[in-house]
Amino acid sequence: MSDLPRKAVTRTAKLATLPLGFAGRATWGLGKRIGGKSAEIVTRELQQRTADQLFKVLGELKGGAMKFGQALSVFESALPEEIAGPYRAALTKLQEAAPPMPTHTVHTVLAERLGEEWRELFLEFEEKPSAAASIGQVHRAVWHDGRQVAVKVQYPGAGEALLADLTQLSRFARLLGPLIPGMDIKPLITELRDRVSEELDYALEAAAQRAHAVEFADDPDVVVPEVVHQGEQVLVTEWMDGVPLAEIISDGTPEQQDRAGQLLARFLFSGPARTGLLHADPHPGNFRLLPPVDADESQEEKEEEPQGGAYRLGVLDFGTVDRLPGGLPGIIGEALRLALEGDAEAVYELLREEGFVKESIDLDPDAVLEYLLPIIEPAAVEEFTFTRSWIRTQAARIADPRSPAHQLGKQLNLPPSYLLIHRVTLSTIGVLCQLNATVRLRDELEGWLSGFLPEPEPEPGPDGVPGPQAETDPVEAAVDPGA
Repeated sequence: MSDLPRKAVTRTAKLATLPLGFAGRATWGLGKRIGGKSAEIVTRELQQRTADQLFKVLGELKGGAMKFGQALSVFESALPEEIAGPYRAALTKLQEAAPPMPTHTVHTVLAERLGEEWRELFLEFEEKPSAAASIGQVHRAVWHDGRQVAVKVQYPGAGEALLADLTQLSRFARLLGPLIPGMDIKPLITELRDRVSEELDYALEAAAQRAHAVEFADDPDVVVPEVVHQGEQVLVTEWMDGVPLAEIISDGTPEQQDRAGQLLARFLFSGPARTGLLHADPHPGNFRLLPPVDADESQEEKEEEPQGGAYRLGVLDFGTVDRLPGGLPGIIGEALRLALEGDAEAVYELLREEGFVKESIDLDPDAVLEYLLPIIEPAAVEEFTFTRSWIRTQAARIADPRSPAHQLGKQLNLPPSYLLIHRVTLSTIGVLCQLNATVRLRDELEGWLSGFLPEPEPEPGPDGVPGPQAETDPVEAAVDPGA
């Protein structure tokens, strides 16, 4: 495919091959079991065949189908290695590339949005896209002032394709469930669909990227490219080199993987505290590992490779963000702290107040704490190694219908305001497990997550009575925890 299939009937026909294929494979699997193969082996073979077809179709269609594939791809760590291994390359490909638009289509969009003389804005413009994703593709170019830039061009008809694909996918979401144990696919598709209009609006994306670029301008660890120009279907930003995170996952050194994991966790928790925005598309295609830049010499002049600990994290694509003016909700940090302290009653009360446990449901607080503790293990220790085996264990524990964790999990509720936070957190954990990164997660929680550290006791006044504490701006306090 070289263009985005725009007619609904064309896209629907392609997507319709998925459930038909699933049904055919189910019949094939039944025959295999009758023929003597074990249910476990047959299930794995079914998963393999399903995954092959799923990602082939999603990659061809782009649009909402590929957006779903990208969101799903970060969870491959939860799959058994025998299943995940053979099609991991297909998943990674979804994170970095897709079939490009024809050149004449790109030129038409640029002429419509930048003017007929659009070429005069650039000293150079590469016709071949450097990356192609779900709703647009990126071309490398040189802006008229000499800056290296990335030109993001939205596919014509991308909005209609996104909505049509996700609506169609939601109709057979339950058939995809076995691919990722313990994950309910339908809410993921619904949440992606609800965000379509925001992702198509490059003005909103530019505003979010500018906010991050300003806040992280002098940050030693995180780099965000500046916005150069923004139009209705065209977004021009500074170019960012670096090694894609997908390559660090597959071929990086342990030092690089650990550093990338630490910075990814830092960005997840520091971003909302510093900007009031949560970057909500944490798949590896949106991150780069960058070498340090010495103020006295350019990177080209350096003879030695930088040490792993000195690398920086480059962040791309701010099309999907969650607006959190006060940072991540303090109840998350407070509940985490209380759970780690073993205060089951207090944790349960917080979850009930916030709507995670509905009023009509009665649960055993100790059982709720027992459900949570394995999941929050990374926050309980000074450093934690995120592995595929660990996340598979968590997924299997929650997915097994015979497990008490599965029965309890079905009775918990996820309030709408936490949907995106929940998905981003799970996705980030998935990437950390792909990296096999050893991360000091607790450091990031203590530095950035409100409520994770207990409130300090107020200083006593002259008469020994605690006096009022000075008010501190929450954003200032997040940037400087010692403030």
